[in-house]
Amino acid sequence: MSAPASLLEPLSRIERALERSITAQATPANLADAMAYALLAPGKRVRPLLAWHACVAAGGAGPESLPACVAIECVHAFSLVHDDLPAMDDDDLRRGRPTLHIARGEAMAILAGDALLAMAFGELTDGRLSPELGVALSRELFEGTRGMIAGQVFDTLGDLPDQLSALDQVRLIHASKTGALITAACRMGALCGLRRDDPGAAQTFEALTEFGRHVGLMFQVVDDLLDLTATPEHAGKRTRKDDAAGKRTFPGVAGVEETQREIARLRSAAVAALEPVQARAGVLRELIEWLAARTK
Repeated sequence: MSAPASLLEPLSRIERALERSITAQATPANLADAMAYALLAPGKRVRPLLAWHACVAAGGAGPESLPACVAIECVHAFSLVHDDLPAMDDDDLRRGRPTLHIARGEAMAILAGDALLAMAFGELTDGRLSPELGVALSRELFEGTRGMIAGQVFDTLGDLPDQLSALDQVRLIHASKTGALITAACRMGALCGLRRDDPGAAQTFEALTEFGRHVGLMFQVVDDLLDLTATPEHAGKRTRKDDAAGKRTFPGVAGVEETQREIARLRSAAVAALEPVQARAGVLRELIEWLAARTK
């Protein structure tokens, strides 16, 4: 299933904003090159697209969310660079290309990831946004990043709550590792679009938060399924690596059929969450269908 054109309409503006953000950095040329390799790599841009369309669903026009779009994608790119390192998942392929530590060396990959994380918060505090909004967005990005890192710890190093069932442990890993940053993207976009005089602002913000939580979990459950069913050539990365590493996955714990039912349940829950903003959330509904049916 191809991404709907309405979803991708702001993509060219997001890509240009990402490119400008790299050229604006006062960094050594080799570091800027490595950052660009990671940040501008071909990808779905799910998180910045979520931020843009959540902004629209909250009552905004979309372009006012661009600093948030860039910031959230910088954190996502940083996480992938560090995820791929030998000490973590030890991957040599990402989005159909050599991972950054293979292409530019391990030391440069670590430093480029560090720089992308720092750059994310710089995007929100460079004077383009009001101080109040910049602080609020920075806080949301911090919470999303902290949750993502906690999820990586659960996934890679353990320390999961013993009282949780195996399936609930998987849900906790996924809601943290993937869901936290996707939820942050929705909340950041909403903050950019909300009007202070809107009496329904709190309800809109909560609706888009709930939507983000369901979509974030669904995205990773779909990833788990694709890790079993997609070829490395189609996925653009090594597959079945989670099984090989002994990591907890949804199909590994619950089986393929239950995983498919979980995807359908989360898809329905995400659609229901949009009820308070349904008049402005048509593209977000299309995004849910695309993510639920994606094949890579």
